[in-house]
Order: sequence, then structure tokens, then C-alpha cells
Amino acid sequence: MPKHTFQELILFENDNYVLINKPPLMATLDERTEDKRATSIIALLRKYNADYKICHRLDKETSGVLAIAKHAEAYKHLAKAFERRKVEKIYHCISKGIHKFEKQEANFPILKLSKKGMVTIDFREGQKAHTTFSTIRHIGNFTLIEARPHTGRMHQIRIHLKALKAPIVADEMYGGEQIYLSELKRKFNLKKDEVELPIIQRVALHAFALGFDDLNGEKIYAEAPYPKDFAVLLKQLEKNS
Repeated sequence: MPKHTFQELILFENDNYVLINKPPLMATLDERTEDKRATSIIALLRKYNADYKICHRLDKETSGVLAIAKHAEAYKHLAKAFERRKVEKIYHCISKGIHKFEKQEANFPILKLSKKGMVTIDFREGQKAHTTFSTIRHIGNFTLIEARPHTGRMHQIRIHLKALKAPIVADEMYGGEQIYLSELKRKFNLKKDEVELPIIQRVALHAFALGFDDLNGEKIYAEAPYPKDFAVLLKQLEKNS
């Protein structure tokens, strides 16, 4: 994974907040790992300004917009906005198959399976969870999807898309499949003794945009450009569809 500085990741900044574009495969918080080279957003933040505080989390594999508060009042304000569901969250993801979602509402309650680090749909014991899905476009036999989660459950978008029979590309935990160039390209030749790797080596999910009201009532909104792996996947799908 390429090394990043905190400054390189900044999308928006004012007196109260910094919004960054979190790279894929970088943890938000510190991980228990033997790998001394592994870094996290919080480790970069400590070097940049130890007083700043991360307001929410993105899964390690998920890239995109992450909000950071510069002081306690700003943190409290945004925490309350998340709690009251006043934060606009837009994700983009890629799914295999032709899926025609027009503001498709997913209201499947989610239960965390503590020992497995994953979730399941459970109508008896699950917590309320709500996501709206819309198709952005079809690319061959794949669909670029917009997801708007209204609640903030663990793996919410991933499990809801599985329930809608549209699991995210490379999300093997929830029924998604890896994509290889050899599947898309007709004249694909693998060199002798070469092992083919998937086009994207993580769940194809990107936190595209985040919007909320600042302390003074002004709207804060930022969009995060696709990271290289997500953009390459889209490019290959377009090229070979």
C-alpha cells in the first residue's frame, strides 16, 4: 500500500472540520497487528494534529469521505447529527448482474454475529436498518449502484445488497465474486508460471459523498474521487463490455 500523508488526503477544511478521502485497505483506527509498516488514519492524524478527533468509521476495505472534528464542540455537533440521521451519506459500489433499482428501499433488520465479525438479516432479534439503492448505470453485465444508508449498522450496505441478490464485487463474505481480467477479455494470455490476481483486491465499495450542517447552519458537502483500484475496475468493465 502506498504511503500517504494526512495533507494529501484532505478534500475540505474549515475552522471546525476536515473531510478526507480515506484510501482503501487502510484502517480508520489502530489495529492489533504484527506488521510494523501498517498505518491507520488515526496514526496519520496523531502526527498532523493530536487534538483532532475522528467522527465516524469506515471499514478498512472501504475508501472515501471521512469526517474529522477539530474541537470538542464540533465533534459533539456531528455526533448528534449522526444520531438524529441528519447526515447525508452516499456510497457507490459495483455489483455483478443487471440490477434496476429506482430508489429501492431495503428495510432488513441486522444482527451482529459477534464471534464471526460479520452480520446477518434477522427479523426477530436484528436492529432496524434502512438503505435506499439507485442504479447509476449498467456496464455490460455489471451495475454501478448508489447506496444511501439512513442508519449506520455494521456492514449495512453489503448485507442489504446480498438480501437484494446484488452482492458487491469481491465481497466474498456476503456472496460477492472476485473479477478477473481473463473473464472480461477475450484474448487474454497469462504468462507461464504467472498467477492471475483479481482486478480489485477488496470489496468494491466507496464512500462517495458526505453532507451535513456546520455549527453555524451552513451546509458542508464533499465528494471523494474514486481511488485507483475502483477506477481501474470501472475502466476495464467499460473497455471489455
